Amino acid sequence: MSEGGLKAPTRHPVPWQDPDFLDDDKIDQQLRRVFDICHGCRRCFNLCDSFPRLFDLIDGSESGELDSVDSADFKPVIDACTLCDMCFMVKCPYVPPHEFDLDFPHLMLRARAAQFDKGQVPAITRQLTKIDRNGAMGCSVSGLANWATKTGNGLTRPAMQAIAGIHKDAALPAYNKTRLSKLAAMDSPPVNEQAPAFGRKAVIYATCTGEFNNARIGLAARQVLARNGVLTEFVYPGCCAMPQLEHGDITSVAASAARVAADLCRWIDRGYDVISLVASCSLMLKFEWPLIVPENADVKKLSATTFDISEYMVNLAGKEGLADGMSALDGDVTVHISCHSRAQNMGRKGADLLQNIPDTKINVIERCSGHGGTWGVMKENFPVALKIGKPVARQAVKESAAYLVSECPLAREHIIQGMDDRRPDNTLQHPIQLMALAYGA
Repeated sequence: MSEGGLKAPTRHPVPWQDPDFLDDDKIDQQLRRVFDICHGCRRCFNLCDSFPRLFDLIDGSESGELDSVDSADFKPVIDACTLCDMCFMVKCPYVPPHEFDLDFPHLMLRARAAQFDKGQVPAITRQLTKIDRNGAMGCSVSGLANWATKTGNGLTRPAMQAIAGIHKDAALPAYNKTRLSKLAAMDSPPVNEQAPAFGRKAVIYATCTGEFNNARIGLAARQVLARNGVLTEFVYPGCCAMPQLEHGDITSVAASAARVAADLCRWIDRGYDVISLVASCSLMLKFEWPLIVPENADVKKLSATTFDISEYMVNLAGKEGLADGMSALDGDVTVHISCHSRAQNMGRKGADLLQNIPDTKINVIERCSGHGGTWGVMKENFPVALKIGKPVARQAVKESAAYLVSECPLAREHIIQGMDDRRPDNTLQHPIQLMALAYGA
């Protein structure tokens, strides 16, 4: 047995339908096995709050070892995991194929699945994960919803904190007045037949972020793709179910995977590439779904055909070349490489994309923003999320660029919350929006 693995990490399917998967005793045995390995290694101490909580728990125990820690005290460690996958992808030397076979995020997922199965996830939390219902409602009354959820609303935000557990100071995404799929159907930019990549065609998976919260990301992507000769269509069969995954509702994730994959595979069969607008959704389609429903042929096909939007544009630039017509931006750019971008093992595609913009300085931040999806906006987590993201916010302040973007729009807004008064004076969130701006859109 080697001390640490040097091979590329591999991941096992999640055996969520196995009768032993939710067995409390077997989960506890596995938690203790993994926690003891983590205690002896401690390389992940600076990634998220799970590991400091675990190490403090052990260090404060009677023996200073895991044997004197009560299993009932593991819950805060489990709850602090954001499923960012950074420990698995970049830090842990004991992931498969190493003999220790350690997969910390998916073990936390298993523990949460047991909590969910026993009804220990609060009802209000389960309602917050119903993104498609909530998003449709929010868009239908966008003016009222955006007023109510705006940070600083002294009437509604304290009430939301008391009732829903969402921290009154946490930035929440605004709602579109018109859903992205409807906007896209109203108008389509002409496809540039002179572009080197003319002839490509792609279906854009709008994601819940594009469909309900920031249609401009999707419209910018379509403008850039059309300028580069790519014929596009928009679809939104439903949410990728990342919020359900975060709370251990694996059955709902499997159902979403089957439904969305079946819809998107109809486009694949017609020769379309699949592009996802947001890194977290790309990760679900490419990596998480195949581990949850490995027998589903549609999911397998979709996984092999899906590109993150930045990844797709870099691929296009490398194979055919980009269309002419980009101009320098009116200031420097800081691009944050989100954890769910890094977990796709595709390199710094957001930064690579922006390097194509002429005469524009690109600064890169490759560290966790601390947001963690729905985790980071909750009352008990928001202060911790700000603390974890403080080094990123500090670097963004130091660089003082005109533009700050991330492939995770939620991460971008969370970073801005930690920047105090040194914030960018624009609302562009995603690298693809800056490329559209460089093309004059």
